[in-house]
Amino acid sequence: MKHATTKNALLMASLALLGTGTFILPVHAENMMQTIEMVRVDVQKLSTGYRTSQIMGKSVVNDANEPIGKIDDLIVSPDDNKSAYVILSVGGWLGMGTRLVALPYDQLHITSARITLPGATKEGLKNLPEFKYKTT
Repeated sequence: MKHATTKNALLMASLALLGTGTFILPVHAENMMQTIEMVRVDVQKLSTGYRTSQIMGKSVVNDANEPIGKIDDLIVSPDDNKSAYVILSVGGWLGMGTRLVALPYDQLHITSARITLPGATKEGLKNLPEFKYKTT
């Protein structure tokens, strides 16, 4: 009976927090109760963002509007800050001789017209360490 009372109390607390935009959800792990804070997202603003499917394979240009690479992938780091990185395919011709490099996603300037990496050059990108996917 105590478990049902605890569940009811948590449900009531969650409903009370609904109006504040924050949710606390119970999570059971190793017989210990933990809580996870859920933050309300501005879905209107988010809906104007760029979907991964919209930028994958797109050309990236520099300030001079010169093509410098293509977006090969987006990766979220496994560390605590969950930073996003863009994987660019640079160099080569028709897929031969290309190499992958990783850059912080926030370095890109994305508009509906183009994706720009300010200050970048093909040679500068080729000099970055090569990115290789971890194989399991």
